[in-house]
Amino acid sequence: MRAPERLGQRTVTALLLAPAAIALILLAPTWLFSLVMVVIVLAALWEWSRLAGLRSRPLRATLLAAMAGTCLALWFVRGTPTGLGVIAIGVAGWPFAAFWLAHPTRLASPRRSHAWIKLAFALPAMLPAWLALASLHTGSMRAHVWTLLALMLVWSADTGAYFAGTRYGRHKLAPLVSPGKTWEGVAGGVLLAALIAALFGIGLGLRGLALALLLGTAGVAVGFSVVGDLLESLLKRQAAVKDSGRMFPGHGGLLDRIDGVLAAAPVFVLLKLVLAPWMGA
Repeated sequence: MRAPERLGQRTVTALLLAPAAIALILLAPTWLFSLVMVVIVLAALWEWSRLAGLRSRPLRATLLAAMAGTCLALWFVRGTPTGLGVIAIGVAGWPFAAFWLAHPTRLASPRRSHAWIKLAFALPAMLPAWLALASLHTGSMRAHVWTLLALMLVWSADTGAYFAGTRYGRHKLAPLVSPGKTWEGVAGGVLLAALIAALFGIGLGLRGLALALLLGTAGVAVGFSVVGDLLESLLKRQAAVKDSGRMFPGHGGLLDRIDGVLAAAPVFVLLKLVLAPWMGA
């Protein structure tokens, strides 16, 4: 597909999905928001298991059932020290992903053991992200707005990276993993995400140090989202496919849409909790 056609599909799909997503985040009760997120995570796990090389549908279905049951158990520990520990595990796991990205030929051969290693990373990537969003969303409308901000950071970073990379991209970010991504694209994504964070922060009443801390938190979250995006690109490259699925025209599958969220959500929520006394969050 030519670039203009793909851009057109991406734009139409985004315009159709964005209002529904924003309405869900801002207006739905937390139980409904979390339930929808469970469905999204399960669909993404189905795609991840295929990329990992697991072909058995019954085995993949069993994996999804285990994920759903674990999400149900975690629902009851959101907002507790146990839940915070699970979110922290999600943050701690991503440096291992960065190590894998630095050695992109590891686990590339289609061995069954390699498939299981790739799957083993899916659970600590997806469960903390789901719990982080469910915990962040719990509470008043202000909590819902914080949840929208966490997701908007990733969406805006993706958008800024796409347009800046297309227009100005010269220096490859990770040519062995995703040849199309550039450092200029990353810079564009960070700048747009910073603008979104500033607008949300001002709207939430943050000023001075509180606003600066929010911008720093946003920057760290966007950095993690880049790692999440690259990890999914590596999975696709090793599986020799362009997209994780075909659910969204121009965008690919669900995993293509939430890869950055998986890495960014836990670190955003953890930093927000740590910095809450200074951010007034």
